[in-house]
Amino acid sequence: MAQTDYNYGTGLRNVGSYQVSGHPYLTGSTNMGAAGTELKISFPFVTKSITIISSGTFGASPTENQFKVHFNAAADGDVLTGGHFITLDSDEDSMTFDIKCKEIYLTTVTAAAGYQLYASLTNIPTKSMYDLTGSGLTDALG
Repeated sequence: MAQTDYNYGTGLRNVGSYQVSGHPYLTGSTNMGAAGTELKISFPFVTKSITIISSGTFGASPTENQFKVHFNAAADGDVLTGGHFITLDSDEDSMTFDIKCKEIYLTTVTAAAGYQLYASLTNIPTKSMYDLTGSGLTDALG
């Protein structure tokens, strides 16, 4: 019987890489810039989950803190025109994504928009992660 060597380690399809507690990653901004500004957040490792909280400029009204969350640049295909985003539309509005990715994008709807972001990171290098494209991410639907 032939012997086969197996290389067991961290990777995108390695269950253990997602079962263990992740490394914490925190970032944020109280003012992301003018309406229509796109911010790209690149992670040092592939994520296990991401939580984004809307938290704008101190003193701004809750309705002045709106931004869109998406997984590709707005210029990539039909990201914004195709509705491939989630909008956080009030102060302290939040969303948790149980997702593996190497980057995420935020596009301001209002000038006073701000955010707080927590990501749980795996030990998987970002060079292992494939690009997130296609139906529901960049392609026009129907």
